[in-house]
Amino acid sequence: MTHTLDGIGVTPLSGVGNVVWYDGEVELGDPPAPDTVDADAERDRFEQALGRAREEIEAEREHTAEAVGEEEAAVFDAHLQFLDDPQITGAVEDALDSGLPADHAVDEGFADAIEQLEAAGGRMAERADDLRDIRDRLLRILADADRVDLSALPEGTVLLAERLTPSDTAQLNPDRVAGFATVVGGRTAHAAIFARSIGIPAVVGVGEALLDVAADTEVVVDGEAGTVVVDPDEETRERAAESRDVSVRHDRVETADGRDIEVAANVGTPAELSAAADNGADGIGLFRTEFLFLDRRSPPDEAEQLETYVEALEAFPDGRVVVRTLDIGGDKPIPYIDAEEPENPFLGVRGIRRSLGLDEELFRTQLRALLRANAEAEGDLSVMFPMVATVEEAEAALDVVEEVASELDEAGEAFERPELGVMIETPSAVFVGDELAARLDFFSIGTNDLTQYVMAASRQNEAVDHLHDPRHPAVLRAIHRAVEAAHDNDAWIGMCGEMAGDPALTELLVGLGLDELSMSAVTIPDVKANVAETRTDAASALADDALAASTKSEVVATITHNT
Repeated sequence: MTHTLDGIGVTPLSGVGNVVWYDGEVELGDPPAPDTVDADAERDRFEQALGRAREEIEAEREHTAEAVGEEEAAVFDAHLQFLDDPQITGAVEDALDSGLPADHAVDEGFADAIEQLEAAGGRMAERADDLRDIRDRLLRILADADRVDLSALPEGTVLLAERLTPSDTAQLNPDRVAGFATVVGGRTAHAAIFARSIGIPAVVGVGEALLDVAADTEVVVDGEAGTVVVDPDEETRERAAESRDVSVRHDRVETADGRDIEVAANVGTPAELSAAADNGADGIGLFRTEFLFLDRRSPPDEAEQLETYVEALEAFPDGRVVVRTLDIGGDKPIPYIDAEEPENPFLGVRGIRRSLGLDEELFRTQLRALLRANAEAEGDLSVMFPMVATVEEAEAALDVVEEVASELDEAGEAFERPELGVMIETPSAVFVGDELAARLDFFSIGTNDLTQYVMAASRQNEAVDHLHDPRHPAVLRAIHRAVEAAHDNDAWIGMCGEMAGDPALTELLVGLGLDELSMSAVTIPDVKANVAETRTDAASALADDALAASTKSEVVATITHNT
């Protein structure tokens, strides 16, 4: 009988398939008597397991960076750090000293740390899955057990599990897996982030009712509605199947009445360029350069960066590639160049503040490579500076660009000045938008950070997750003000935060006046389809109604009524 289970949708896609249940935990029997355990031998087993776990994690990190993206792969850096965490390894060693064999010692040694993270609630609780991932890896190695190959699941599988760890999700093949659902989990868990990145329909946090769904049952996973439909009827099944068959438009798209909207992709590594092109991206609206600086002991030199930027430009010879200069600090630390972590990293020295201070030489090297790449490759390069809060910061960054251009000219190096812009992520940038736009060529709104700063709600704290929503009137009004500032000063304005990739908000964003929308590649076909169906007069009326709303619920009702 058809019935629906509610959860948290994490990918705006639907899929239909047959259930396969997965349990990645290693079952332990009762431990032997302590006086029968050779403590030294068990300690050696534990050390060997740590070494093998490091090798596996490093290999998975490399695979994930190539297949998914550098930003997603960074989770495995944290896993490597956990392996050396004295709180955890010390607890395991204490358990070994008490007479437990290595596998039981690992299980006991990780238990307190997992419990502490879960007790913290919110996003900290979701990090407990990272510790489970490491624990289960060590237990599997110690048991010499084969790992389930989730990359080889039958085509049309809907994977169900109590929970999925990062290393589980990183294995999933979107060509085989129609979707997944879990009993526990949240939107910001790494499994959810991976699902969005690779384009797998996913619903998490469904609850215990999911356990009653039998293997081989046909289900629909609706990642937009946040539902799992068990034994779906024909109409539901067909609707889900059709949602995966959105046609890809490789040409630029216009609204129904002829207004051009650029639809671009956010990418974190060169490996993601082909997926962006395959999904119909007009160009790259956010090229994150942090990946170049991660997973290494020293920063990349000018030649390596030049090669990467040329590759990005040549992937879109007829389009625009917007490169964000190095954005570290906050939630993007880079160990070999980071100072001591401040008490509140999101309000500290990050983005352009570092580039104009601590990391100025890195900034200059990056700009040299960018200006040279713009002369060497086809395509249009735009460069934007992150976390700009003042006119002085923008002017200082522009001065550095001019100094670098003069140095290249004196050295006889070919270069070309790109379009220059800033990320609109801070309320202060919104308030001085007119002054910034008068000095720049474009803005790109980063709605993730803009929302967090406008609403004073950390995007890493689930306790204020209800505030971290760009549909709040204050955020919409900040976006509108930034758009007006850009257009009043002949600058174009785009958006590269998660809001841009939500197909349900496309008409609203067109109505607010955005010239460009940039998003994860998987949502580009849906957004382009929605742009083509949008009439600008109706979109403008929708935006006016949303801007006049006093509460988020009124905004949501306005958007829902319109659709």
